[in-house]
Amino acid sequence: MIYALILFAVTYVAMLVFSKYRPYIAIGSALIFIVTGMLPLNEIFTSIDFNVLMMIAGTMGLVQLFIVSKMPALLADLVMEKVPNVQVAAVALSLFAGVISAFVDNVATVLMVAPVALEICKKLKTNPVPFIIGIAVSSNLQGAATLVGDTTAIMLGSYADMSFLDFFWYQGKPSIFFAVEIGAVAAAVILAFLFRKEKGKVEKTGVRTKVTDYVPTVLLCGTVLLLILASFIPNKPAITNGIICMALFVIGLVYAVLKNVKEGKATVIDTVKAIDFETIGLLFGLFLVIGGITHMGVIDEIANLLKGFGGGNVFLLYTIIVWGSVVISAFIDNIPYVATMLPVITGLAAALEIDPTLLYFGLLSGATLGGNCTPIGASANITGIGILRKSGYEVKSSDFFKIGIPFTLAAIIPAYIYIWFFFA
Repeated sequence: MIYALILFAVTYVAMLVFSKYRPYIAIGSALIFIVTGMLPLNEIFTSIDFNVLMMIAGTMGLVQLFIVSKMPALLADLVMEKVPNVQVAAVALSLFAGVISAFVDNVATVLMVAPVALEICKKLKTNPVPFIIGIAVSSNLQGAATLVGDTTAIMLGSYADMSFLDFFWYQGKPSIFFAVEIGAVAAAVILAFLFRKEKGKVEKTGVRTKVTDYVPTVLLCGTVLLLILASFIPNKPAITNGIICMALFVIGLVYAVLKNVKEGKATVIDTVKAIDFETIGLLFGLFLVIGGITHMGVIDEIANLLKGFGGGNVFLLYTIIVWGSVVISAFIDNIPYVATMLPVITGLAAALEIDPTLLYFGLLSGATLGGNCTPIGASANITGIGILRKSGYEVKSSDFFKIGIPFTLAAIIPAYIYIWFFFA
């Protein structure tokens, strides 16, 4: 296990230091895990989250058609008509992304909102890097707000037999949704402070971009609706969301080709080129790395350490679970971590003879928000950085830390207090 832990640590440090080469580092590390047997051949396929990869590829392709239709440019015009300066525009876009992310996967949210942000920044001639980072971290924050907001929320709902409404009102008390929203308000204040120097006026031209085709917009909205509806289907295949995104992308691509047969080949090539295969490669490698450390017992050992540190003190145990989850999820995918910790928490609650809800919600809030601490802590962050790279912008780890860390603290502290107050 020690070798797996060392390789894992070296991999993440290397990705933080050499940000331009993250996909190659992740895939290289994954190959080492496989060659050394730390990730058995029969576990390679199950370690890869094809649902996420398909969602990213499908939505990226569909978003490219969305961009070509000029709808993001029109939305950017509408936003600019309503906001007085760059600071308000940045906070408004982040909040908008958060609202969508409460009902749609975080990665899909970033892919949908980022083009609008890029258009706004182009018109304002300002750096889009902090805008996209703000959108990514806001998307991650809202993942714990509802049953359908994030995979970890779906996992908790299934494990604890919670319904969609239980995330709003549970055991006669206001539930985790309100903890997340209080954190969102606090985080919005932090974003406003971080963007305090962006006081450039937004010029009101009165001219709006004309959309050339509304079909991509309809397909993108259809994707959102179908993702929400799919979340209510019991025992659905694990790749359901991925199939939805890919299917609507294919429909959009076929439509675009049929609409202009002469330019059909060029349309296909341009759309496929828009898919960020480096981001997909990075996630592909990370899934295998996480699979390797999971197989070697690293995640189980982390869970056991958390269990041991808490002793019999419920407040101490709750605190360790929340903040331990924040730290751990800053570096590893929160899905295998949450899957491992749910049965551990159930056992802890039974041993302490307490209701596990307090610890469940503490786990979900910490694991969901922890990914905002680092640029590789969440798929939404990786996706946002990939979009920026595609647009010619490099994101340093320090750029992300400046926004991600204060945002995380502002969001998690109110939620931490709220959950203890209502469910202890």
